[in-house]
Amino acid sequence: MAACLPRCPGGSQPARCRGSVSARASRSLLRTLQRQLASGERSAAELTEACLAAIAASQPELNAFSTVCDAKARTAAAAADAARSRGEPLGALAGIPLSVKDNLCTRGVTTAAGSRLLAGYAPPYDATAWARCAAAGAVLLGKTNMDEFGMGSSTESGAAGPGGNPWAASRVPGGSSGGAAAAVAAGLCAAALGSDTGGSVRQPASFCGCVGLKPSYGRVSRSGLVAYASSLDCVGLLARSVEDVAILLGIIAGRDAADATSWGGAVPDYVSLLAPPERLPSAPLAGLRVGLVRQTAGPGVQTGVLAALRAQAAALAALGANVEEADLPSFSAGLPAYYVIAPAEASSNLARYDGLRYGALTPRAGLRATMEATRAAGFGAEVKRRILTGTYVLSAGYTDAYYSRAEAVRGRVAAEMEAALTEFDALLSPTAPSTAFARGERRDDPLSMYAGDMMTVNVNLAGLPALSLPAGFAPPAEGGEARLPVGVQLIGRRFGEAELLRVAHVLEVTQPALEGPPGYPGLAG
Repeated sequence: MAACLPRCPGGSQPARCRGSVSARASRSLLRTLQRQLASGERSAAELTEACLAAIAASQPELNAFSTVCDAKARTAAAAADAARSRGEPLGALAGIPLSVKDNLCTRGVTTAAGSRLLAGYAPPYDATAWARCAAAGAVLLGKTNMDEFGMGSSTESGAAGPGGNPWAASRVPGGSSGGAAAAVAAGLCAAALGSDTGGSVRQPASFCGCVGLKPSYGRVSRSGLVAYASSLDCVGLLARSVEDVAILLGIIAGRDAADATSWGGAVPDYVSLLAPPERLPSAPLAGLRVGLVRQTAGPGVQTGVLAALRAQAAALAALGANVEEADLPSFSAGLPAYYVIAPAEASSNLARYDGLRYGALTPRAGLRATMEATRAAGFGAEVKRRILTGTYVLSAGYTDAYYSRAEAVRGRVAAEMEAALTEFDALLSPTAPSTAFARGERRDDPLSMYAGDMMTVNVNLAGLPALSLPAGFAPPAEGGEARLPVGVQLIGRRFGEAELLRVAHVLEVTQPALEGPPGYPGLAG
C-alpha cells in the first residue's frame, strides 16, 4: 500500500520519516496573500486588478462569471489598502479577492441564481456567509456561473450560458458550482463561496482539481441562499488548499439568528488544529480508522478514478491509518430517493416565482395566463423537469407511493452512514464516478446526468460533512484531449469538520502538489 508515496531522501523506505514530511510546504494561497499584503509586496488594488484582468481574458473560454463587479471590487480594494496604510485593525481576509456563487445574495449586485426569471434582481441584503467574509475584509470580484437554481451537474443550464473547465475548455467544469470551481482552479480568485445540495461543491471541485467542502447541515447559515431543496441545501467552500478551506470555514460558520436551522454550538479554531507540515510525526494518522465504501468502488466507476481512489487509500495506510472496507447496503438507494425529495422541495420553493410575487413578469390577458407565460419563459428545461417531477410525487394519491417512501429511504441511508461512522473515523469514496465529461454529452440525457451524483447525494441526505480532495489525474486515454483531475471524497461525522479537515490536510501536504491548469497561472502563479 505504501508504494504510491514518495521515498525518503537516500533511502528505499516509504515516506513516513519526519524529513520527508517536513519537505512539503504549506499549500495555503490565502496565507501567501496575507503575507504579501502585510509586507507591502503586493497591494489589494494590485491583486484585484490582476484578478479582473484574468477574468476578462478567460471569459470567452471558461465563462466562469455571470456578473463581474469591477467598480465595487476596486472600491473595496482601495478601502483595504487605505485602512492598512493607516495602521487600522484588519480582518483575516482584508484585501483578498473572492467570488460568490450567483445564488447567494449580495446587496446591490445581481443575484439571478442562473435563471432568466431573476435577471437583474439585486437584493437589498447580503447572505450571512458573504456578510461574514465582507466583515473580514474580503473583496467581491463577482458572481460565478451556475446551473439554474442549482439544478444540474455541469454548469450548462444557466442563463449565462455553459461554462468551461480550465483543464480542457471543451469539458464541463461540473455543477452546479462549476463557475466557482473553474475560477478557483484557474486562479481568477483566491477562493469561492458555493452551495451544495447533492454534491454541487464537491463534484466540480473534483472535475477542476481544487478542494471543495460541504459542511454539516446547520454548520453555516443558509440565510440569503436562494432555496432549491431546503432540507438539503448547504453553503460550501472551494479553495486551492485544505488550510484555505479551514480559514474560510472559521469565518462563515456559526449560529445565525436569521436561520433557525443553523447550529448554536461553538465553532472550533479549525486552522490551529492543522499541524504545520514540518511538525508532522512519522505516522501522523496513526490510530485513524478509515472505511472505504465498498459500493463506490465497483462497476460504473472510471478506471482512472478507481486507480486514484486506491492510491489515496494506500497513502492513508502509509501515514498510519487503518483502512478497511465499509459496507453500506442501502447506499445505491440514496440516488433515487434524492431525486424524489429534492424535486419535491423544489416544486414548493419555486412556486413563489410567478412574476407577481417574485420574478420577471411576462404579461398576458388574465392572471392564470400571465403566470403560465411567466414560468414558461423564465424557467429552463431542467428546472421545469424537476418542478413537474416534484409536483407529481406530492400530488394526491402519489405522496405515500413516492415521497413518503423516499423519506423512509433517506432515514435508512442516514442511519447506515452514522452507524458506519461509529466504527470508522471517516469514510472514503470517489467524489464522482468519472472525470469531467464533454460539453453537451449529457445535456439531453438527464438520467445519465443524475447518475453522476451517486457518490455525493447520500451525504446531503444524512446532513454530514464531506470534502473533495484532488487525487491526481486520469490517464490521457480516459481524459480525452488532456489529463483531467480526479477527486476523492472524505466523509466525516456530523459537526466533525475539524477532524475531517485535519485528516485531509495531512493527506494533502504529504503528497506532491498539483500544478494548476496550463495557461491559467492566476493568483497562484
